[in-house]
Amino acid sequence: MRTRNLERSSMTETSVAAQPMWLRILQSPLTRLIVLGAAMFQFMGWAQARLEQFHDTPLLGVPIQIALGLAAIALYVAYGKFIERRDVTELSTPGLGREWVIGALIGAGLYTACAVILMVLGIYKVEGLNPLAFLIPNLALAIKSGVFEELLFRGVLFRSVEAIFGSWVGILVSSLVFGLLHLLNPDATLGGAIYISIEAGLLLAAAYLVTRRLWICMGFHMAWNYFQSAVFSGVVSGAVSDPGLLKAKIEGPELLTGGSFGMEHSVVALVLCTTTGVILLMIAIRRGHIMPPMWKR
Repeated sequence: MRTRNLERSSMTETSVAAQPMWLRILQSPLTRLIVLGAAMFQFMGWAQARLEQFHDTPLLGVPIQIALGLAAIALYVAYGKFIERRDVTELSTPGLGREWVIGALIGAGLYTACAVILMVLGIYKVEGLNPLAFLIPNLALAIKSGVFEELLFRGVLFRSVEAIFGSWVGILVSSLVFGLLHLLNPDATLGGAIYISIEAGLLLAAAYLVTRRLWICMGFHMAWNYFQSAVFSGVVSGAVSDPGLLKAKIEGPELLTGGSFGMEHSVVALVLCTTTGVILLMIAIRRGHIMPPMWKR
């Protein structure tokens, strides 16, 4: 696989060198970052606005998020095919279901593990169950965060920085931006944003590097946010605190609970998610999926 990728990269560099300057600028990672990044950011803004608009009518909110997500994916693919003139392999469909499910299982499993640890410590207490209908509203949130944030932060930002400066700088930059943008959330904290940069930024970038496709990242992101909110009634990154299936009482030190920011600001999540990210990164390294800076290729 690594040999084929290097051969494809060599052929691509040769063809790019023969193109006129204006086309090379149009197809450059920097242009992708500016143009496609702006488009994905706008889509994410629309999705957030619709999320708030249809907050109390989730049966409408969910299909709207699905429609916007499919439109954003279509735009992303169209940009790759018609502007960059490449195969958009990061969104190719063979293996989509399997990779999404693997990511979802990791996301759901990690959040459940965090909650169970707090239960054992007597910090997270289940006092009853809400109706099953409570599982529906935050499905729209999961779709919005999983699709749009992964297209923007891993699909556009990480890949654009990686194409110029290599995978390691791509991980650093995308993780920092991803974490710090959470400061825009209503109950955000600097500590929570830093934790997200470390635990989630690393894990999601490493998940992408394992397959060099976005489906596993989307699966993880959707499942983490969904289980956090719809199942365990947790606060999502200082932004959403709607009740879920479990009637929960969470009392304990902010170091363990995450406080008003949610589990992402908990040292429990920091340890579990960062460890998982390191493991995924090691798998990506063994597969030869780490890209050097462009001047070393």
